[in-house]
Amino acid sequence: MTHIKLCGFQTAEPVMAVIEAGADAVGLVFVPSARRCLALDDARRLVSEVRAQAGDRMPELVGLFADQPVEDVRRHIEELKLDAVQLCGAEDVAYASKLGVPVVYKVIGIDPEVPIGAQMPRVMVLQHRHQLAGHRIVIDTKVVGEYGGTGRTFDWEIAAELARGLQLSLAGGLNPDNVGGAVRAVKPWGVDASSGVETDGVKDIEKVRVFVEAVRGADRGEGNGGLMAGVARLFGRKAKA
Repeated sequence: MTHIKLCGFQTAEPVMAVIEAGADAVGLVFVPSARRCLALDDARRLVSEVRAQAGDRMPELVGLFADQPVEDVRRHIEELKLDAVQLCGAEDVAYASKLGVPVVYKVIGIDPEVPIGAQMPRVMVLQHRHQLAGHRIVIDTKVVGEYGGTGRTFDWEIAAELARGLQLSLAGGLNPDNVGGAVRAVKPWGVDASSGVETDGVKDIEKVRVFVEAVRGADRGEGNGGLMAGVARLFGRKAKA
């Protein structure tokens, strides 16, 4: 099944919704310039609350960083007992090797404003280096000055071409209405979203649930659904309960 990672949480309630829905990983943002950035003290409280409620259902806990000192990243890993980190900046393989964490996600950006032919050599070199190092590749929309969570998509044909020879996660503008189609078109190893499961900048529990259901529906070979179809399925299940 497609690996599902949802990121950018500020409170425990939507994280628990992710767990209940059956997602595989939760991402907490520690990039200082990012709107969804969590202070370490706030992250401690959130993680403690979630672990107490989730017990053995706890998903993979991922910390998101971008071009930050290794010591800072290691402190977060150790104090929060992170399972993985996601590197969203220009970090190289040598940097990642110093973190002492078993799982590394590496973001490679695709700029929708630049011809893909001009970008592909850089993309291929980066994905080859990080793949050889055992890292999980995340292909995301590149926006200058941003580190994900922009809500912008890029050409999925490019992602589908990369996915033929690479185990990758697809990010960039995914939401409950388009993620099923993205899974069917690209056939990625995983999907990754943040702003796509928000309403007015706040994590939306219903969108979280429908997003996960849309991915699982695509895994089962079901047709197009989207938010309204997902809501209908969820309410139909409740009515039968």
